[in-house]
Amino acid sequence: MDAGPVWASATFPMRAAAKSSLYRREVSDAAVEAVTAALARLESGRSVPRRPDPADPAVRGRTRAACRQADRAIDWQADPTDRVLRKIRSADGAPGVRDVLFGRPVRLYDAHPADGLSGPPGAVVARCGGALAWATADGAVWIGHVREETGMALKLPAAQVFARESADLPQADGCSPIRYEEHGPVGLLHFAFYNGAMGTAQCEALRAACARALARPIRVLVLMGGPDHWSNGMHLGLIEAAGSPAEESWRNINAIDDLARDLIITTDRLVVSALRGGAGAGGVFLALAADEVWACEGVVLNPHYKDMGNLHGSEYWTYLLPRRTGVENAARVTRARLPVGVAEARRLGLVDRILPPAMRDDAAAIARLARTLATDAGFDARLAAKRHRRAADEADKPLAAWRAEELERMRLNFYGFDPSYHVARHNFIHKIPKSRTPLTLAPHRRRHSPASLRGNAGG
Repeated sequence: MDAGPVWASATFPMRAAAKSSLYRREVSDAAVEAVTAALARLESGRSVPRRPDPADPAVRGRTRAACRQADRAIDWQADPTDRVLRKIRSADGAPGVRDVLFGRPVRLYDAHPADGLSGPPGAVVARCGGALAWATADGAVWIGHVREETGMALKLPAAQVFARESADLPQADGCSPIRYEEHGPVGLLHFAFYNGAMGTAQCEALRAACARALARPIRVLVLMGGPDHWSNGMHLGLIEAAGSPAEESWRNINAIDDLARDLIITTDRLVVSALRGGAGAGGVFLALAADEVWACEGVVLNPHYKDMGNLHGSEYWTYLLPRRTGVENAARVTRARLPVGVAEARRLGLVDRILPPAMRDDAAAIARLARTLATDAGFDARLAAKRHRRAADEADKPLAAWRAEELERMRLNFYGFDPSYHVARHNFIHKIPKSRTPLTLAPHRRRHSPASLRGNAGG
């Protein structure tokens, strides 16, 4: 609290969720509600703002002391699972909860209940993918990510950071970010990757899960993503931590391209991308590989790469984007480098259907909507048209050619003489701020730049 006048306030029920998730959803919605109310009061001239007063019911809210690491410290011998989860979630995604794991000081993030697991309190008892299960006083929690407190350590999957120490732990289920469910002719494929980042192994696992789902007798496959993020493309953290970031970048982009290609060539089913959370960079263009893109109201898209060191991007975007939006809108989207709300995304052709906010947490409602596609009288005709268009597009220019052209540009980003991508990625991952606001966010500077005086506004 800055103790300034309160023009408006808004409240919301607290979910049992990470702080960052609350910020992305309830806090953002409440902030928009309060700003709208404040502007209306300012315009009316009838309401005078007041300073917070706990005794005044008309001005809600009260100041509290800052939450320090000592307030969040975990007592593994005494704290039950619920309390451990609350402490870690209160600091996710920053600053994390300080603790010691395998004798090394770390920050803990990405915690989930480890149902059915237990052990001596304070012991690490199992692993699942990149997560480690840590026993509490009455059960266990999964710790998905950690950051060591030495040097410029990165936030990485816990089992990767402690690969040697956790190698002999038993494997357990219950912490996979990928989950499939079936509702009659509709399959829902969930993939709640942390922060929406998709590393090489995650892309490969999701591709395998798609293949298994498409082997089922379903008519519509809905790609659900996660409730907070659909996908944000390549996993820049894992790339930064790799022995050769260039090599890992190349492996990662090819893995996500393989997944996109599988979706594009699926002509015997309908595929829907249902964006319940935001999407960015390659995640936006991966979504366009589906036949339809649905997005919940309030979702934000960032359909651009160039701010990451002028990265060209792949995921067949040079094929998919103009096909959906038209050439003019495609140029507008890639040039702007700005966030896009769902209403604008629909006008541009990036989104086909806007879903009500309640569907973010209602998979059954999305399945019912997808069922209307599966049972539509024109379903077979639609598949026939899809096959015809894919064959015509392939005859005009093979997918392999689109991919080769994109990857040739990406090869220059990864291995070429210009290190801009590697510098931008390093600064992004280590939270090193830009020296000045980019021109895309400060367009007024273009009018006074030397380039604009020469009649060239630049890009």
